[in-house]
Amino acid sequence: MKDKEGHFGCSLQELRSLMELRGEESCAMIKEQYGDVNGLCSLLRTSPVNGLDGTVEDINRRQKEYGQNILPPQKAKTFLQLVWKALNDVTLIILQVAAIISLALSFYSPPSADRQHCGKAAGGVVEDSEAEAGWIEGAAILLSVVCVVLVTAFNDWSKEKQFRGLQSRIDQEQKFTLVRAGHVIQILVSEIVVGDIAQVKYGDLLPTDGVLIQGNDLKIDESSLTGESDHVKKSVDNDPMLLSGTHVMEGSGKMLVTAVGVNSQTGIIFALLAAGEEDDSDDAGQNDDDVVMDMQPLNEDGQPEKKKNLSTKTKSVLQLKLNKLTMQIGKAGLLMSSLTVLILITRFLIDTFWVQGVPWSSDCMPIYVQFLVKFLIIGVTVLVVAVPEGLPLAVTISLAYSVKKMMRDNNLVRHLDACETMGNATAICSDKTGTLTMNRMTVVQVFITGHYYKGLPRLKDIPASAMDLLTTGIGVNCAYTSKILAPDKDGGLPSQIGNKTECALLGFSLKLDRHYQAIREKIPEESLFKVYTFNSERKSMSTVLYNPDGSYRMFSKGASEILLLKCCMILASSGEAIPFRTQKRKEIMKQVIEPMASQGLRTICLAYKDFPAADGEPNWEDEEDILSNLTCIAVVGIEDPVRPEVPEAIRKCQQAGITVRMVTGDNISTARAIACKCGILNTGEDFLCMDGKEFNRLIRNSQGEIEQGLIDKIWPNLRVLARSSPTDKYNLVKGIIDSTVLKKRQVVAVTGDGTNDGPALKKADVGFAMGIAGTDVAKEASDIILTDDNFSSIVQAVKWGRNVYDSISKFLQFQLTVNVVAVIVAFTGACITQDSPLKAVQMLWVNLIMDTFASLALATEQPTDALLLRKPYGRDKPLISHTMMKNIVGHAIYQLAVIFTLIYHGEILLNIASGRNAPLHAPPSVHYTIVFNTFVLMQIFNEINARKIHGERNVFEGIFKNTIFCVILLGTLLAQILIVQVGGSPFSCVALNWQQWLICACLGLGSLLWGQVVSSIPSCGCPKVIKPATRAEK
Repeated sequence: MKDKEGHFGCSLQELRSLMELRGEESCAMIKEQYGDVNGLCSLLRTSPVNGLDGTVEDINRRQKEYGQNILPPQKAKTFLQLVWKALNDVTLIILQVAAIISLALSFYSPPSADRQHCGKAAGGVVEDSEAEAGWIEGAAILLSVVCVVLVTAFNDWSKEKQFRGLQSRIDQEQKFTLVRAGHVIQILVSEIVVGDIAQVKYGDLLPTDGVLIQGNDLKIDESSLTGESDHVKKSVDNDPMLLSGTHVMEGSGKMLVTAVGVNSQTGIIFALLAAGEEDDSDDAGQNDDDVVMDMQPLNEDGQPEKKKNLSTKTKSVLQLKLNKLTMQIGKAGLLMSSLTVLILITRFLIDTFWVQGVPWSSDCMPIYVQFLVKFLIIGVTVLVVAVPEGLPLAVTISLAYSVKKMMRDNNLVRHLDACETMGNATAICSDKTGTLTMNRMTVVQVFITGHYYKGLPRLKDIPASAMDLLTTGIGVNCAYTSKILAPDKDGGLPSQIGNKTECALLGFSLKLDRHYQAIREKIPEESLFKVYTFNSERKSMSTVLYNPDGSYRMFSKGASEILLLKCCMILASSGEAIPFRTQKRKEIMKQVIEPMASQGLRTICLAYKDFPAADGEPNWEDEEDILSNLTCIAVVGIEDPVRPEVPEAIRKCQQAGITVRMVTGDNISTARAIACKCGILNTGEDFLCMDGKEFNRLIRNSQGEIEQGLIDKIWPNLRVLARSSPTDKYNLVKGIIDSTVLKKRQVVAVTGDGTNDGPALKKADVGFAMGIAGTDVAKEASDIILTDDNFSSIVQAVKWGRNVYDSISKFLQFQLTVNVVAVIVAFTGACITQDSPLKAVQMLWVNLIMDTFASLALATEQPTDALLLRKPYGRDKPLISHTMMKNIVGHAIYQLAVIFTLIYHGEILLNIASGRNAPLHAPPSVHYTIVFNTFVLMQIFNEINARKIHGERNVFEGIFKNTIFCVILLGTLLAQILIVQVGGSPFSCVALNWQQWLICACLGLGSLLWGQVVSSIPSCGCPKVIKPATRAEK
């Protein structure tokens, strides 16, 4: 085949056509066109062993020829699109229409009718010049609407930008293992090119299409592309096609990358869906999960799975509750605004045509329409103030702020709901290795050739034949991706790459002066006859070598108590294999394995088995027969120290009402020892420790079915589950969540790192995946990724989660106080004086304060350790507690008393002209300016009160630590001063003198003093009025 375009022997179209084939058809095509995979490698100018040379010129040429491994993200909504979306708000549309009508009518003056003939309220006290200024209110309302729309659009834009930044961070950390220039390296998936040789292993999410070069027991989950749930076995001879977006569920291997980015199978499907997705993206939130190279799986219908549960992933439980609350308050506000308009119109008609006896005149019609529009504007502004649209905004700001800060605490949040849900967590089921321990393993004790070494044996202590078996077994029966690298700096520790247990064995080999790399060079991975990779069912790994004489030798390693049962021989002190009797096995279990485990060591058995050529080739599919009659080489004890910060973190969890359980694959003695060191188990406590086998027996009935009642007898006292499988973990998590034994439904967080942990991570309320040791599959199933694999980071997540709940509660307390007061004042004023004391523009300004600025100020409070001193709220806790209800009602009473006193007696008390019963287009009055100013200042000072929701007296504690709060508070105060002193007619204000400002300020400060009075009142008598919405299950 000729060299296409002078570079490579295969065109892009040929490779795309090849990757559309499956099974035997693909094998036939490869054989017909290229001879074998090596022939395809030659045409792509790459080496199946050493990979690409990795030069910049070669990589650039390949990217130009075959494309980059990038899927273009969905186009972000423009700022104008977000403005248009904000403009579509129903209440704002009504307000805009009313303002335009008001604006148009303000320029109309009836030519043949004196305003006096249309009734007292129409004129008589207003000069023509003042009447001509009637356009100002309509224009001011329109300007206020523009401000509200721009602020809303900017918030949406900022939110989308933050989410894209979060996903970009996830992308930047996604790496894959390649072979380049003979070296195994990890590079960003976006830098992979066609012709690369990629190493695939258990747990990987494949980032490209490729053809298998060499595989070991490789099984792939292709359900994301095909919808078929059965795992597909891959081999060079039967089905070598590996597709992007699929998961490696078992085994390992190497593949030749043949398609990347938009040319891969996932990329082709995404390209077909792109147009449809753009049409369907009705709201900005749908762009939140778009990523550059996040190969989200597709379902049977060809739709990305990320679209399936979009609403539940982008809205937290709290946000769903608040949306329901907003609807409830909105309905009440609609009722109040409708009543306001109805009462205003009725009173106007009665006063004008009955009390005053004004005859109907068509010349007065524009005047009456102006009144109607004015009443409509008042009614709509009551609705605008009543509807707390700032609640969802507050949740978004709080969650986005928390997510950003949580990154610094090593929590990479994938789903926003997890952030808030963690605050209600009552149980954490944690892995041991790497989460509670340091995940830096070393062999510290060894039993070999009949001797138990409490330290490491010397080279001369081990017979040469046993040494060869030991080091060869370690070299070939550890994944070739696991390795020990030299320290990064002098005096540092060697770097452990890959599986940490295998790294401990490789380190042990190095300490015996036998370098594993020399063995691997002698026996390259391609020459391995068969590999039984480790999985949760086998609890072991075995590698088969083919000898030149036709015989086979298999090396195995695995859980000591499991593998020892499969051994019938053991190496003696001479290095020769001798029979391994039951009595000897019991002695080793009691005298070697149990002492190791009681010290918290992980015990691993190393064994081998020979298959003579005379016996013929064994049936390699019969694993039970293959993994029997082994010869024990050694048992090693591997130490993985407890992280120094973990005991304190667990103590904080217990203090916060969170139960920590260890779910591990280690044996029960090791697990119990580590649990004691961590503080999960303490002296004098009567809690359960059991292994997976016992757990399974106890939770099943006589028919072998799992019963919730049986689980309920175990889980409340269970603290350690050892030798557990992922299925055991899932059953435990599901049992705790579904249990009704306790009054409160348990909220469960789970950690996981393996592919098979996926079901448990998905079932849990919050799933934590390990960022370092976790597989791609586990990360995809999780809600939060622990970038340092550290349990103490989970405690930080709890703290931030509780802080989110408290921040929203603070905002809720503040906003509902404003809502209640503003609506009652507007409604009562309309009923009594035929006008709202708070004008439309003024109420829009108040709405802007309490919706946007207050949500930003109160939703950005920093978490404190005090959050961990209380028990979880529980998912059934009402949104408004006794204390919050007391604060809302208490401050509303004070504010209403002040406002009504000023409205109806202010002119007497302050010796000013009354502003009540002013005619249409009357100029602003000092009276109502003082009412407005006092109302706003009370809200500003009450915002400080709202910082505390648990009855604390010191509302200033930590106020200067929240710079955003201080800036917004001062900014709001300065803006209010400008509005009153300079705003004039557009804001219906008159400049006040310093004495009047002092009176307003004192009444505003009174909110702080009144807050101390309210705090002294017991909370128990106040009702909890608003129940939470039912949680949509994850």
